[in-house]
Amino acid sequence: MHWITALLRRPPISIWDLADILVVSVLIYAVLNLIKGTRAVQMATGALLLVAVFYVSRFSRLDTFNWLVRNVLGYVVFAIIVLFQSDIRRALAHLGRAPFFRYLASEESAEDVVEELVIATNLLAAQRVGAIIAIERLIGLRSHIEGGIALDAVLTYDLIVSIFQRSSPLHDGAVIVQNDRVAAAACFLPLTVNPKLAKELGSRHRAAIGLTEENDSVAIVVSEETGAVSIVVDGRIERGIDSDMLRARLRALVLGKRPAPSRSQGRVQYT
Repeated sequence: MHWITALLRRPPISIWDLADILVVSVLIYAVLNLIKGTRAVQMATGALLLVAVFYVSRFSRLDTFNWLVRNVLGYVVFAIIVLFQSDIRRALAHLGRAPFFRYLASEESAEDVVEELVIATNLLAAQRVGAIIAIERLIGLRSHIEGGIALDAVLTYDLIVSIFQRSSPLHDGAVIVQNDRVAAAACFLPLTVNPKLAKELGSRHRAAIGLTEENDSVAIVVSEETGAVSIVVDGRIERGIDSDMLRARLRALVLGKRPAPSRSQGRVQYT
C-alpha cells in the first residue's frame, strides 16, 4: 500500500508534464506507424516480451534469471541493428521526407527534379504520347492522390515515360509529383467548367485547368494528337512551349528562380 500512498502524494501535473506526455505519445505513434507491415513488428513484440520477463523476474525474486535477462538485453540492441538495418534505413528515409525537412533539401536535388520532368516531357512529346503531370506546391493534393494508384517512387524520366505508355494500365489519368517523388498515377482530376476555353482543348487540358483553378499546383500536358506541350498554372494555360521554355517556367514556378506571371494577366491564354 506504500506505493499507492506515494502515488497520491505526487505533485500536481504541470503544463510541461502534459507536453512531455504528448511528445512521447507522438513519438510512439510515429514508430508504430513506421514499423507497421514490416518484420520489425515481430521484433518489437519479442522485445516487449523480454522487458516484461525482466520485470517479472525482478519482482519475483528470480535473481539468477534476472541476471541472465539483463545480460541478454545488451546484445539484443546490436541484433536489432544487424537484422533490421534495411527497415531502419527505410524509417530514416521516411523521416527525411517529412514536411519539416522538405525545406532543408538541397537546391541541386530540386534542379534534378526539373530536369527529369523536362526530359520525360520531351520523350513523350516526341512519341506523341498523351500525358498530364501535376506538381504539388504549397497546397496539398492528397484527395486526388488517394483517388489514384499510390506509387511513392523516386521521380525519374524513364518512370514517367513508362507510366504513360499506351500498354501501361496506369496511362489513363494524371501523375502527381510531390517533391522528388511520384506520389501516385492514374489520378482523375476535375474538369474545368470555364465556357471561354478554346474548342480544340481536350479532356487532358481541361483537367489540368480544372485542377489548377482549385489550388496552386502546376500541370504539364502533352497532347496525344500533336505532341505539343502545354503548362498550366492558376487556371491559365500556355501552349506550344519548347523544352527551354518548359525548363525556365518550371524553375520559376517550382524553384522560384524568377517571378511567375500574376493572376492579373488573365486566367486562360488562347493560342
